[in-house]
Amino acid sequence: MTAIEMTRHRSGARAQRVRSRSIARQTLLACGILSGLLYVATDVLGGLRYPGYSFNSQAISELMAIGAPSETFVDPLFIVYGVFALAFGAGVFREGSGRGRALRITGVLLIGYAIAGFTGPTLFEMHQRGNGNHDTDMPHIVLTGVLVSFTLLSMAFGAAALGWRFRVYSFLTLLIMIVMGVISASYGARLAAGQPTPGFGIVERILVYSSLLWIALFALALLRGQSVLRDDDGAFTNS
Repeated sequence: MTAIEMTRHRSGARAQRVRSRSIARQTLLACGILSGLLYVATDVLGGLRYPGYSFNSQAISELMAIGAPSETFVDPLFIVYGVFALAFGAGVFREGSGRGRALRITGVLLIGYAIAGFTGPTLFEMHQRGNGNHDTDMPHIVLTGVLVSFTLLSMAFGAAALGWRFRVYSFLTLLIMIVMGVISASYGARLAAGQPTPGFGIVERILVYSSLLWIALFALALLRGQSVLRDDDGAFTNS
């Protein structure tokens, strides 16, 4: 093999590796968008498969509650959602290599969120309304708090990694989520007692869907590669 042929071979192999890395990057980051679409579809379809379910007053967790009519349908889909969320977290962590600490921390937090989320439809399901109480559903309540904490921290660090417009949007989203979280907490006692909770489903969905939209836009910003990212030393560079 001549020197020219060897050079061409090495160049071709290098180009193939670059293409493979690019495809892997795009696939992992696209999982952030796919995860949100799957979550919304699972919520809607699960509610439709639950006779008498009220999107206005019932929680999303009630779709996967022990013995719920929709449990066997939504549980596998929420697990797949977790796989997408885990892949996205890995993609964000990988994206942070050489770009800044904030992105790497965001990736770790998203991975933690996904891993914790796997226990929702498998280990820490809530009881159907009226069949449980505050004590029996405490593991699920704790898990919900952990997931919300991971989400809020992910958004805070993710916002710090991107340009000022995205930071403003992230701040507004965090504000909405905190307000909705405070409002939803007021429903806790009535939910545990099996009492009606008009409006709770809407409040919770504003909270959850706000975070899903943030994830999708965060993924889109990284995919487009047009945002301004912070270096570890605080300087700004164009990605």
